Amino acid sequence: MNLSLIPQLKHTDSKNFFLLCGPCAIEGEDMALRIAEHVITITDKLHIPYVFKGSFKKANRSRLDSFTGIGDEKALKILRKVSETFYVPTVTDIHTEQDAAMAAEYIDILQIPAFLARQTDLVVAAAKTGKTVNIKKGQFMSPESMKHAVTKVTETGNQQAIITDRGTMFGYQDMVVDFRGVPTMKQYAPVVLDVTHSLQQPNQSSGVTGGRPALIGTMARAGIAAGVDGLFIETHFDPANAKSDGANMLDLSLLEKLLTDLVAIRGVMNTL
Repeated sequence: MNLSLIPQLKHTDSKNFFLLCGPCAIEGEDMALRIAEHVITITDKLHIPYVFKGSFKKANRSRLDSFTGIGDEKALKILRKVSETFYVPTVTDIHTEQDAAMAAEYIDILQIPAFLARQTDLVVAAAKTGKTVNIKKGQFMSPESMKHAVTKVTETGNQQAIITDRGTMFGYQDMVVDFRGVPTMKQYAPVVLDVTHSLQQPNQSSGVTGGRPALIGTMARAGIAAGVDGLFIETHFDPANAKSDGANMLDLSLLEKLLTDLVAIRGVMNTL
């Protein structure tokens, strides 16, 4: 895996962690551009390699009436506009083999959702596009088992694989991150910690996922100290009214202080 092969990724020589950050779902053009501009201003200031994140559709909602998207092509075109406006790479998650080819026309990194990390045809389809593939570790998978997920990418001839840990199920309604898995998975590919999803509280009786956003800072600092290569953080300027995953997103106004602290921790880690 070579970060410099991701189109338009800046600050790759800064020795910082890289960041995948943005809203859970693309709700519209204005919100996407507003969030992207704010994050880019911060990451340029701190020399953090940055990828804008946004789901073009949400296919794994608990309830039938949950928000799933504004339309596939419309959302993908917004992702491309973010990239073209701010010269930044983008990442979005896919759910079917057909999604892989479609999304690859618009974005730079294809993301495999955690629930689908063992779906061979999906992972291979993403790899065959030639795009970087970010595989989220299933909540039900061991760190060691991610070796096989990465192999599905590399055996297509695509060496651009990333692993993202988003926690492991703890009972029915909680997640826990086992940081012992970080050095294990780093043997297979660069490792990202999904800070916000690892603080989800899924399977609530309401059918709407809960979360513990007050612990985002704690989780992110622990990830940097544990040696992760990158962080995944979902953010929104109005989490309470976000159409997806608002319960565990970081308020956009808090992002700069958090990233400033994390860069300082990374600087210390680089000296050890």
